[in-house]
Amino acid sequence: MQVRFWGTRGSIATPGPQTVRYGGNTSCVEVRTQKGTLIVLDAGTGLRVFGDELMAGGGACRGHILIGHTHWDHIQGFPFFTPLFVPGNEWDVYAPRGFGASLQETLAGQMQYTYFPVSLDALGATIRYHDLVEGSFMIDEVRVTTRYMNHPALTLGYKLEAEGNTVVYATDHECHSHAAALPGPPQAHAMPGTHPGDQRHGEFIAGADLLIHDTQYTAAEYPSRAGWGHSTLEYAVDLAVAGGVKQLALFHHDPRRDDAAVDALVVASRQRVSDAGGTVEVFAAAEGGVVTLQPKAARAAPPADDAKALIDTSMVAARPVLIVCNDEALAKRLRDVVQAEGLPILMARDYASALEIARVEPLSLALIERQLGADDGLALCSALRGMAGLTDLPVIMLAETEAAVDVSQTPENINWLAGSFTPEYARTKLRACLLRTRARWALAPVPENEAQRLKTLHSLGLLDTAPEERFDRITRIAARIFNVPTALITLIDTDRQWFKSRFGEIGTQTPREQAFCAHAILGTQALVVPDAFEDERFADNPLVCGKSRIRFYAGQPIAAPDGSRLGTLCVIDHRPRDFGVDDLQLLADLAALIERELGSKSKD
Repeated sequence: MQVRFWGTRGSIATPGPQTVRYGGNTSCVEVRTQKGTLIVLDAGTGLRVFGDELMAGGGACRGHILIGHTHWDHIQGFPFFTPLFVPGNEWDVYAPRGFGASLQETLAGQMQYTYFPVSLDALGATIRYHDLVEGSFMIDEVRVTTRYMNHPALTLGYKLEAEGNTVVYATDHECHSHAAALPGPPQAHAMPGTHPGDQRHGEFIAGADLLIHDTQYTAAEYPSRAGWGHSTLEYAVDLAVAGGVKQLALFHHDPRRDDAAVDALVVASRQRVSDAGGTVEVFAAAEGGVVTLQPKAARAAPPADDAKALIDTSMVAARPVLIVCNDEALAKRLRDVVQAEGLPILMARDYASALEIARVEPLSLALIERQLGADDGLALCSALRGMAGLTDLPVIMLAETEAAVDVSQTPENINWLAGSFTPEYARTKLRACLLRTRARWALAPVPENEAQRLKTLHSLGLLDTAPEERFDRITRIAARIFNVPTALITLIDTDRQWFKSRFGEIGTQTPREQAFCAHAILGTQALVVPDAFEDERFADNPLVCGKSRIRFYAGQPIAAPDGSRLGTLCVIDHRPRDFGVDDLQLLADLAALIERELGSKSKD
């Protein structure tokens, strides 16, 4: 595996005679495997130079660009990357998934008419855009693992594993405990007993053959730059030593630092490694510099979790965020943060009211004040997670100060936020917590006979027709027999679920991707979902989280004479419930009446 640096500078490009040796272009790193897989880390201004080099080689090119986040210094090279303009070239572009604009929309934003003379649509190559959350996936033979960094914007670090080697790219990351960045002797930031965020970051970089890490500041500079989202070289060195890293590349050099100043950082870093008794080889990343990692026996690793890292933009649910806070000023700050993300909010002031809300409302996340008067925030967290559907509820715990962060009692998936937080950091923490939890909502596969099924459905002439008593009487009977508020006869069209008959307060159709019935038509027997909150396929579905509030579903497929399953007779409730053998038979009998009305043979 070969790693080459094309841009090493942070924040803004700094060309000039004082930055000749280490370079003035912003973040861009090329990684190539022996098999020829090409991965580019970040699209800063260094990407332009790399693109010129690729074009000089001639021929079509195929590659992957992994963007840590979309601040300008990490994407400004994208519009100048010449291979994107060449028809026949293929590029996959990846970046963190947010709540608003997609990656494609964000990149198009910096190429709008006001800012740039060429639009994104003018690029001639085949470009595919991928929104990422934490997890792992495969790019050819390379296993890519993503991990959220600590930065004022949602940022991912990347771990690349191939040929038995590991390269970790962790830039634009600030230590979670500000105290850990202050001047002092070497510290084991990655060890148990430290801030949970720093421990998690240490685990991510541990054992890397090459760690490319943000070292924009020194410990002496840090106090005036706290909250800006960058590491100190001391913090990075300590992590590398504690994690058994082989090589550490100092990266994201401060734009005010000239070549001589970077030299001084290298000397200081190597001395710190020596003082700690470590063996890490430290160097400063320089434009044009190459690191070659020889192949070795591959390490055992779990299979890539594609579904968690690569996520469709429709998979982020909009369940309410619960804020539990007794401090009115803090509660307002938290409410402003959540509102800025456009998420629904529920408020509680104490332990009891929070539990009362959670009994009736599906929650996506809880922000809990550590000390709720006489109540204990951590105890509330445990109580919430003991409720149905909230076992994996992500929680942000609010500590009055950093010193109040209770490391010893931090359960899994609890994130800490100190009272001095900035709105930018709080928004990023909120996004990371929500997106870190896998969206429990599966899109139904397309039936194998989809073309014939749709042809049959359209030939019946039922879609978008007026209500008919021959069908409406069946949904009325179903609602009465099963004592449910909603009964439907559904037809699954190309991209929608349309209701031929509906009993209850519901619209005329839903998107097919949300339809429970799109799953039901994949089999011949009824699909029963006793509690949607507990079902991985539906828990975060908008029909569950939104106004429809589906908790129970039972749907019997309806077949046409040629055997095509067109839709269902389904019954829906807002509370979980059981559905016995007799219930299943009654639902099948009623569905058979619908099939008879369609002119098909009943299925006995």
